[in-house]
Amino acid sequence: MIYALDANTISYFLRGEGNVDTHFQQSIVKDGNLYAIPFIVVYEVRRWLRYNPTHTIRAFGRQFDALFKNVMSEADMSYDVWEKATDIYITLKRTGNLIGDADILIAAYCLVNGYTLVTSNINDFKRIGGLKLIDWYQ
Repeated sequence: MIYALDANTISYFLRGEGNVDTHFQQSIVKDGNLYAIPFIVVYEVRRWLRYNPTHTIRAFGRQFDALFKNVMSEADMSYDVWEKATDIYITLKRTGNLIGDADILIAAYCLVNGYTLVTSNINDFKRIGGLKLIDWYQ
């Protein structure tokens, strides 16, 4: 199984909040599953880290670099992802359940690649049919 990490999951992991580290250790380290970080999530995390340049945040940046260094390597945001994102947007817009563009792109990335999205933002992402979700914060 491949887990795609959302920005909130990475933030909790870096800050040691919730049960994210425990789930990560079990699912990735012990069970040998892989993880991916969509490029849009890299952007979201990096902007948070660079906007808050305190000593603690710089340490988080080093942790994130280590986490990102071990991420599975592959092409991100292919044409198929952009097409899927467009389909998701149209469906959500027509039903009056629109979510943010970054979340639509993350969902499309997961759907196209068959990944399970690890997020605590279940309420928004559950609007997207077929998306596999799990919350490691709990």
